[in-house]
Amino acid sequence: MAPRDAENRTPLLRVERLSGGYVPGKNVISGIDFQVAAGEMVGLIGLNGAGKSTVLKHVLGLMKPREGDIRMRGMRLAEHPETYRKTYAWVPESPLLYPELTVREHVRLAAMAYGVSEREAEAETRHLAALFQMESKLDALPAHLSKGMRQKIMLLSALVVRPPLYLIDEPFLGLDPLGIRALLDLLAERKREGAGILICSHILSAIERRCDCFVVLHHGRMMAAGNMADLRARTGMPDGSLDDVFVALVRHAGTEEAEAGRSDAGTNPAGGGTDPADGRKNPTGGGTIPAKGANGK
Repeated sequence: MAPRDAENRTPLLRVERLSGGYVPGKNVISGIDFQVAAGEMVGLIGLNGAGKSTVLKHVLGLMKPREGDIRMRGMRLAEHPETYRKTYAWVPESPLLYPELTVREHVRLAAMAYGVSEREAEAETRHLAALFQMESKLDALPAHLSKGMRQKIMLLSALVVRPPLYLIDEPFLGLDPLGIRALLDLLAERKREGAGILICSHILSAIERRCDCFVVLHHGRMMAAGNMADLRARTGMPDGSLDDVFVALVRHAGTEEAEAGRSDAGTNPAGGGTDPADGRKNPTGGGTIPAKGANGK
């Protein structure tokens, strides 16, 4: 058995050189490398189609990597499937609900899957329902709820358990301002308790102050990684917001891609540019912040 201090140094999630895709011979993501430690929130950000959800699908085991390695607490899914899956709770972008189950029954089902006692689950359900303004809806069916309330069912189901790691994909879609604030406050609380959090969001202003570091994806590759100080230094914007530095990074990448395209067109009569995510060309020119993981460890 490993010493406890060595165990504590093992990242909750480690993604190394991850490449994969949906169509044989064509990668959607290439060379993705980051980690999430206990008590750390990492923001996975990028434009639509950048590869964020594809990364999450690989982490969840819904897709098999073509290259690279994914470990939860040092364990691979194929080697320890039950322990691997119990390490995290997942909140998908679109609610996945059973139409015949009430809100309370959804939350109870999640609690049972993680071995949470009925008494503890009921107490936590009431607490979470109050925070998310769902007390009067606990016995309602999903069909009778708004989109935002259906999203809250997913949040309650994930938050009623206390796994080491939360994987959260676009959680703010459809949430009202009170719901967004409640979620951010709860995630900050769970982080202080030692949980790791990997969150994908287009609402950069909501996660800027909450995340310890960021992984910026563009066309399936890591364009940058690091904390706000790193990203500001990379873009030369010492006072820039996350929105500011993200836009600057994407525009710079677009300029480099356009220049590369003109260069290719000048040497190849057919135009013949390469797919920026297929592993043959890096549109960022290899200028990402050097780090083994998103937190620079």
